[in-house]
Amino acid sequence: MKASESVLFDAPGPKARRRVLIVNIIGVLIALALVYYLYKVMNDAGQLTAEKWAVFGKGSIWEFYILPGLLNTLKAAAVAIVSSLVFGFIFGIGRLSTNRVINVISSVVVEFFRAVPVLLMMIFLWIILARTGVVPPSDSPFIAVVVGLTLYNGSVVAELIRSGVFGLPKGQREAGIAIGLTRSQSLRSIEIPQALIAMLPALIGQFVVILKDSALGYIINYNELLFNAKLIGTGNSNVLQAIVVAAVIFILINFGLSKLAEIVSRRLSSSGVSAATPKDPAMPNVVADVGTAVPGDAPK
Repeated sequence: MKASESVLFDAPGPKARRRVLIVNIIGVLIALALVYYLYKVMNDAGQLTAEKWAVFGKGSIWEFYILPGLLNTLKAAAVAIVSSLVFGFIFGIGRLSTNRVINVISSVVVEFFRAVPVLLMMIFLWIILARTGVVPPSDSPFIAVVVGLTLYNGSVVAELIRSGVFGLPKGQREAGIAIGLTRSQSLRSIEIPQALIAMLPALIGQFVVILKDSALGYIINYNELLFNAKLIGTGNSNVLQAIVVAAVIFILINFGLSKLAEIVSRRLSSSGVSAATPKDPAMPNVVADVGTAVPGDAPK
């Protein structure tokens, strides 16, 4: 083991390695025993027979249930992603504002919606929309899902923006002020663009959360993938199999998004996120050479 790897912990000796090996073997055996027990229970209950899975080979099941449910899931997630970004930018910038009133209001809004469970917001909005009749009853589940996801995840995005800007070196802001920018101009032209690039992997990870949380619409009768999977299971007496199929679809989509986040993070790390150039051509050196920007270099 390298010296850098043993700074916090001592390298295990022969006895410790044997104990770790024994514990690992016991853990694997317990896991295998649990898998076998579950297999036996499900097999004895007839849950693993081919008849239970055969229904998913029918084109009509995919045409009328699974694919429409998946489309509704993706639609709700896509709208919620866009609205969450808008919400997050507005209140994220508000939390960075030097105006005391705007800062306090934005902070209260963000902290409140971050603290409220997204499912509770969906149910509350669904009930309010149904009782007030503001929208058609058929649209209220979709709107409740989208608004609930927007309020919660938009608050998380706002916090990402705030923490991303605060995580930048102080020299970024000082360089902007040195060339005559106001605090707001420095924020818009220098700090936020860099913070957005740096937090792209975290944003993509939040998109995964939005996609997964869209399945909560099942509780308020939104016809998304999980809801339609339950309909299939109820009608064909194979609820377990239907849920497994829906889970596999969710896993594949989320896995793709997670891999995208890894690729973005790797490319940003290799290229260097601090080299992002602002759009304003009048400030070519504010970001790329911020470490050397001093008040004396400001243009006259």
